[in-house]
Amino acid sequence: MAQAPSPEEIYASARSEGERRLSASALEQASTGFIAGVTIVFGIVALGMTRELVAADYSAGVGELVGALAFGIGLVFVVVGRTELFTENFFDPVAAAVARRRLTAAGQLARLWALVLVLNLVGGAVMAAVFTVRETLPSGAHHTLALVAEEIAAKDGLATVTRGIAAGTLLTLLSYLLHAVDTAGSRAALAYVAGFFLALGPFDHVVVSGLHLLFGVWLGADVGYADLGLNVLLAGAGNLVGGLLLMTLTHAVQVKGAL
Repeated sequence: MAQAPSPEEIYASARSEGERRLSASALEQASTGFIAGVTIVFGIVALGMTRELVAADYSAGVGELVGALAFGIGLVFVVVGRTELFTENFFDPVAAAVARRRLTAAGQLARLWALVLVLNLVGGAVMAAVFTVRETLPSGAHHTLALVAEEIAAKDGLATVTRGIAAGTLLTLLSYLLHAVDTAGSRAALAYVAGFFLALGPFDHVVVSGLHLLFGVWLGADVGYADLGLNVLLAGAGNLVGGLLLMTLTHAVQVKGAL
């Protein structure tokens, strides 16, 4: 049986991948972010369809559980397809930027984050526009997607931040763990578990929650673009705290302390 890689080996692998992402052209970064936005919408839609299918026969809790189980496939598509959500660019590129020890690395990191976040949302919006067309989804799925958007918008601002911290920590942990495995099956399993837990919370990922709210706006739910904008700001701040401080920084300290 192969031995699991050490934290130092995982960090070295992350730094190498981060170098690739930081050095990629703006077009490559943008296209990767766009595809991830398109892809994650399939998880959102799967959640809406499955919750609707079980709603008539089971309790709301069962519907939410089944919806979370369905959402996991969206993150599998993103990870196995080697596309990138905003939070996936915390651990690897930050490790590379720290190793470079140059001010230019901070600028490259900022460009990567901005491009991926914006194109995640743009790609997701394009796919959401397809799925919001009448009769594209099974009957009732639109109602459920609108309901999920209202549930997200109804949360207190502080709760959005703390749920954002949880989401940022979870998906950055996923980025770390992906360097500990070397098969597509293992990557898919890790992504599915993380996606399930993200939706089960539900925790606020800046892209996923933002696209849920966009569905709500376009489907006539009691939410607006102001709710979407506020969620992006609060969830994004939480994602940064969880992903950078609670996960990336602590793993960097762990490795440096062992050297």
